[in-house]
Formats: sequence, C-alpha cells, structure tokens
Amino acid sequence: MKLTFYGGAGQVTGANYLLDFGDKKIIVECGLNQGSKFAEGQNYADFKYDPAKIDVICLTHSHMDHVGRVPKLYKDGFRGQILGTKATVDLMAAALPNSLSLIKDEAKQDGHEPLYGQEDVDGAIALSRGLAYHELVDIGNGISIQLHDAGHILGSSIIEIRWHENDALKRIYFSGDLGNPPTPFLKSTEFIRNADYIVVESAYGDRIHEDKGLRKEKLENVIENTVKDGGVLMIPSFAMERTQELLFELNELIDNKRIPKIPVFVDSPLAIKITEVYKKHDDLFNKEAAYLASSGDDIFNFPGLSLTKTTAQSKEINATPNPKIIIAGSGMSQGGRILHHERRYLPDPKSTILFIGYQVNGSLGRRILEGDKKVRIFGETIEVKCKVEAIGGYSAHADQPALLKWIKGAKSYLENNASCEFDNHVIKPDGAVNHKLKKVFIVQGEKEASETLAGIIRDDIAIEAIVPEEGNTFEL
Repeated sequence: MKLTFYGGAGQVTGANYLLDFGDKKIIVECGLNQGSKFAEGQNYADFKYDPAKIDVICLTHSHMDHVGRVPKLYKDGFRGQILGTKATVDLMAAALPNSLSLIKDEAKQDGHEPLYGQEDVDGAIALSRGLAYHELVDIGNGISIQLHDAGHILGSSIIEIRWHENDALKRIYFSGDLGNPPTPFLKSTEFIRNADYIVVESAYGDRIHEDKGLRKEKLENVIENTVKDGGVLMIPSFAMERTQELLFELNELIDNKRIPKIPVFVDSPLAIKITEVYKKHDDLFNKEAAYLASSGDDIFNFPGLSLTKTTAQSKEINATPNPKIIIAGSGMSQGGRILHHERRYLPDPKSTILFIGYQVNGSLGRRILEGDKKVRIFGETIEVKCKVEAIGGYSAHADQPALLKWIKGAKSYLENNASCEFDNHVIKPDGAVNHKLKKVFIVQGEKEASETLAGIIRDDIAIEAIVPEEGNTFEL
C-alpha cells in the first residue's frame, strides 16, 4: 500500500492524503488551503490524482480545512462514497453552503469562476454516509474503516483503516485534529491501539496551552474590564464548536452571577444553524452536559442573548449602547460579519478584541494578534487601537504534551499487548499480536511545530517520525 501526501504536509490547512491499494483508492480529508484568503489560489489547481478513480473519501470532521474541497472533487469526477460520523455529515451539510458563499465573493473580487457551484455541494452531500463511532465498515478487498472519537469538535473522529498483507492485519490511524479535553460538553479523545502507522496533526506541536482551569477566569476578567471601560468585546469565533463552547460558558457565568448582564450578540447565521445541529446530536455530549440538557437547561441560551440571522438585524447591533459582546465569524477574521465590527471598533481604545482559536499564518487575525497597528479591511486602512487579548485554553487542538501522551499511550499498549490503564483510560487488547508502531507521520502544522514534535518523538518515544513534504509517497 502507498501513502501519498497531497495536502496538509508542511502547513496547517488543506489536508489531503491518498491511500493507494492498487485496486482500491481511499482519500483521507479533502480540505481547503487557507491563509491570507478564505480559499487560497492553490485550491484551484487540478488534483494530482484522478478524482473519478477514488473509491472512498474518509473525513475526520467538518472544518473547511478538512472538507472544503470535497465539492471540487465531485465537480472533477468523484462519485464514490463519502464517510464520516453522522454529526460530521450534518455539520458539513450546514457549513458547505456558507463556504461556497465566501468562495463566490472572493472569486468575484478576483475576477474568476468560483471553485465549485451549489450543484457540486448538493452532489457531494448526496454521496455522504454518516457512521456511528466504532461501526466497522467493509469497503471491499479486505479493507475496513472504523471511526473513534477525537474530542475535537462535535462528531470529530480518528480514522482507523485496516487491511491484510501477507496474512497479517495492518492498521493506520489518521488523527485528524485531536481535541483538548476537558471541554465543556464533549467527551475526551479516545486512545488508539495496535497501530502500525500513525498520521498525526501538529498545529501545537511546539507549544503548551494555558491551564484550562484559568480560561473561564480570563474570560470573566476580559468581560468585566470591557464593561468597566464601556467598550465592545469583539470575539472572532469559529461557527463550529468555539461559538457553542462560549455560549455554554457564558450561560454558566451569568447563571452564577459572575459577570454583569449585558447584551450578547451571536452575529453569525452559520453559528446559529450549527448550534441547532449540536442540539440534535446531544447523545455525543459528556455526562455533565447531557445531564444539564436533560434537566431542561438550554445550555446554549441565557438572558440577554440575541441571535442575529439577517443583515438588517446585524446592522441593528450598532444601535445597541455599549458595553456589549459581539461573537461573529469568521474565527480568523478572514471574512464574515466580524469584519464589519472590526472596522468599526478596532480603532476604539475602550474596546477589546479577543481571540479564542488558532490564527493561521497570513490571516488577518494573526496579524492583529501579532501586533500590527494598521490593517486593511474592505479596502480601507484601519488603525488597531483597541486592546488585543487571546485565551489559548479555548483551543480545540491538543498541545504538545497531549499529542505525545496520545502517541505514548498507543506505544505502551502495543509493546505489552495486554490491558493497561493510561491517563485514566483502560485500553483493552483485541486479540491482535506482534503489532509494533513502525512510523509516525507529522502533518498539519507549521514547519517549526512539526519538526519540534518529530524530534521529541524520535528522542523520547524511540519511534521513527517523519515530517513529509507535499507529494511525498511512502510504501507501507
């Protein structure tokens, strides 16, 4: 079997990997490359494989840097199966039309045709099949697929692909984006077992997150300071997961009277739509959130919250006196309604912009976070005079210690081939013997992060760790 890296190698976004079994071809992820634009120009290049010959696409989760080019693959001839969890399929169906709208806007500005059309979105969704966690799917030729909970966003999964070679069972795992537990309402990341190969993300491969126990305290302090100053708290937020986590924690802070009751706006039609998908899949919540939901507490709602779906409602936010909180997309300030609020309030010293997610290199959010005092929004030069804050504890990605723990957990079990307890998780054998983790491929990170993580894996875990480049092929 051959593994080729066509995206996500040497960069955080654009994940795209090909497993070629000869008479069976599987794509894992088909994401947008993102940076200074929502959809970078390289997305328009032809795929370096024939989409019509792909049998299956496996998706770890519904973020656009993992699924955003699936409609292009359909446009270029793909007609196979698309597999992901049920929640991933539902979230993808909700998010792709919004992505298409942003792509069309950029294409119009740049004077070319969009990456794909609505008919391609509809076609891709029609080919999608939602799976339950741990459901084993036989795709033929002795190859099977199983999904495990990654704990990153609702429905996110670690993809396990099994095949037989010389009468031996082989396994490769694709981490997708591993979660950063504990989260307010999701279950923890599952530990893998019996891996021969691992493809693991490294967005935070060289960093350690802030203590999660402090993040709610920091959020409380930022809100209180903004209220005291009489300003506006702008929170560029990803419509998926970050917004829902914020609503959950704001609900708790208000219920416990830890912050003043001020107007809070979720100015994102997509986030509103996705929150409804979250409510539909409350079976995936952890015990605490499931208990609150079952007891009648609307965990995504509280007094003072307004959901602004229409453009007219969004404009009316300006008429609401300060102080107020505005949560709007996109999470890296690469488009969406947050840009209108940033144009209005970035020059205001009384206001604050708060980043709660990863800001990819080249994005407007990254430039503001790194201290640029002047930025361009809608063709205008905007001065940044407001306070700039960030809370790393809200990251949905595992940091370096968590990534290493996940890999070490697999290795400790693989060497002993017996039940063991690791990080309070019991890992049980499944009858397989003589498995040994042979290689770990480090992807979805900036070069320094990936190389740092690879070095520690080699030195501390004694496993071969490779940072592939785009186009690299490996015989497994």
